[in-house]
Amino acid sequence: MALKRITLRDFVIVQSLDLDLHHGFTALTGETGAGKSILIDALQLLLGARADAGVIREGAERTELSAEFDPPPTLSDWLDDAGIAREDVLLVRRTLDTQGKSRGWINGTPVTATQLRQLGEHLLDIHGQHAWQSLMRGESVRGLLDAYAGVQTQPLATLWDDWREKQKTLERARAAQDTLQQERERLKWQIGELQKLSPRADEWDELNAQHGKLSNAQSLLDNAQEALRTLTDDEGDGNCGALTQLNQAQTLLQSFEHVDESFRSMNEVLSACLAQAEDVAHSLHTFLRHTELEPERLAELDARMSLWISLARRYKRQPEDLPALWDGWKTELKTLDSAADLDALAKAETQSRAAFDKAARALSQKRSKAAPQLGEAVTQAMQQLGMAGGRFVVQIDAAAEPGPHGVDQVNFLVSSHPGMTPRPIGKVASGGELSRISLAISVTTSELGEAPTLIFDEVDSGVGGAVAETVGRLMQQLGQSRQVLTVTHLPQVAACAHHHLVVEKAKSAHGTTSSVKSAAGDARVQEIARMLGGEKLSATTLAHAREMLGHTLTLQ
Repeated sequence: MALKRITLRDFVIVQSLDLDLHHGFTALTGETGAGKSILIDALQLLLGARADAGVIREGAERTELSAEFDPPPTLSDWLDDAGIAREDVLLVRRTLDTQGKSRGWINGTPVTATQLRQLGEHLLDIHGQHAWQSLMRGESVRGLLDAYAGVQTQPLATLWDDWREKQKTLERARAAQDTLQQERERLKWQIGELQKLSPRADEWDELNAQHGKLSNAQSLLDNAQEALRTLTDDEGDGNCGALTQLNQAQTLLQSFEHVDESFRSMNEVLSACLAQAEDVAHSLHTFLRHTELEPERLAELDARMSLWISLARRYKRQPEDLPALWDGWKTELKTLDSAADLDALAKAETQSRAAFDKAARALSQKRSKAAPQLGEAVTQAMQQLGMAGGRFVVQIDAAAEPGPHGVDQVNFLVSSHPGMTPRPIGKVASGGELSRISLAISVTTSELGEAPTLIFDEVDSGVGGAVAETVGRLMQQLGQSRQVLTVTHLPQVAACAHHHLVVEKAKSAHGTTSSVKSAAGDARVQEIARMLGGEKLSATTLAHAREMLGHTLTLQ
C-alpha cells in the first residue's frame, strides 16, 4: 500500500474531494471532459510540479491539496537528511493562492518545491498518454536504457564537465600567451622592485620605534644624566641629592615614631618611596652605560625608511601595506606561471580526457549488456499486445561526438510483423503501434522501479478489442505487487481492475463541478455498460458488462 488518501479543495473544477485509495489495480473512468486526469494533475502539483494559479477553482482564493502515503523504507534516509520527522503515515500538503504564492509541507515541516519533487521520485512513477513521443527523442531513449541497466550517468557527467573545463583552460591559455607574458613581465619587475626592500610583516612599526629612539638618543642621554645627578649628587655647598634628603627625612621620622604612631605609618610610605627612587637611579646608571648614539645605525634606518616611503608612494599604498602587496604579487605571478605552463595544462587535459574515456567505456559496456535484455523483455510484452511476431531491438552506435551522457547513440528499432527487418521506430510503427510499444516499454520498465505507486494516464489510447483486455491483464498483474492507478476509456481495462473509481461532472447555477465516487456492484456494471454502449444502457450492454466483470473477477 502506498497512496492511502487524497484530499482536494477548490482544485480546477473540484470543490471538495476526500478519496480513500487501496492496494492493487484501480481504474479511473468517466465521460469525456469529466476530468479523469484531475487526480493525476493534483498529485503532480502536490509533489513539486510547477505551480500555476490557473488550477484554482474559479471564485476561490486558493487551492489546498494533501495526500497520505505509507512511507516506503527507501525514504527514511532522505527524511533524516532533510530534517523531517518520521511518522507512521507520510502527510504531504501544498497550497497555492491567486497571487501565485505556493507553500508545501511534509509531516508538518515546511519544504521547497524541489524537496517535494525529490519526495515524489520515491513515491510515484507516472506514465503519460503521450509517452510514445519520447521514443523519438535520443535523450529519452538513452535514459530508458540506462534506467533498465540500473546505471547512474551523473558521475560520468561530472568527469565530462571537468574535462571540458580543463580543455577550455588550455585553449584560453594558448590564445592568451602574449597577454600573459606581458602581465608576467610586469609582475616580475614590480616584485623585483620590492625585492630590494624585502619588507617583513610588522617591520614598519619596528622601524619607526627604532628610528624614534636613535634619533632622540642624545636628548635621552642628557636627560638621564641630569635625572641621575638630581637623585645622587651631593655638592659641597650644602646641597645634597634627592636620595640623601630622603634618607635624612626617614631618620627624622624614625626618631619620633615611638612617640606618635602616625610617624611610623609615614615612615613606611617614605621607605617605599626611597626604595623606588633607588631602583630608578640604578636603572639610569644601566641606561647610561649601555646607550650609545649609533649614528651609523641611524643612517641605515633613515635610508631604509626612505626607500620604504618611496615605494609606498610609487604604488599608491600605505607603507604598512607593502608586505601584503609583495606577497600578493608573488601569488599572482605563480598563478600566471601555472597558466602559462602549456605542457602542464595539456597534461592535465589529457589526464581528464582519459578519465572520462575510461568511465564512458565502462558505461558503454553496461549498456551493451542491458540492450539485448531490454529488447527481449519488450519483445515478449509486444506479443501480448497484438503484435505477434514483432521484434524490438535496442541498437547502440558510436555517437558523432562524446557528451556528458558518454559516447553512445541509442536507437529503438522495431519490426511489427514476422520476417521484417527492424527499422527505426518512428519510420515503421503506426500511431496505434507506437502506443502499444510505449505501453510494452512502460510495463517492462515499471517492474524495475522502486516507487510503490504506478500511474498510467490513458497509455492504452489507440488499442481495443482483445489487445485492450490484454492491457487490463497486464495492469492487473502489476497490481499484485504494486499499487496501480490507471485512467482509461476502455471497458476491457476497467473490468480487470480490483477497484473502480468514476469521475462525474455536474452543472449547476454556481458552475461546473467534478466529483469522484467508488463504483461497486450495480454501479460498476452500469459504468462498464456506459463505456461499452454510451449513455443509453440496453439490456444487451448491461449483460455484456456483467459478463466482462464476471470473467475478470474469476481471474483475480
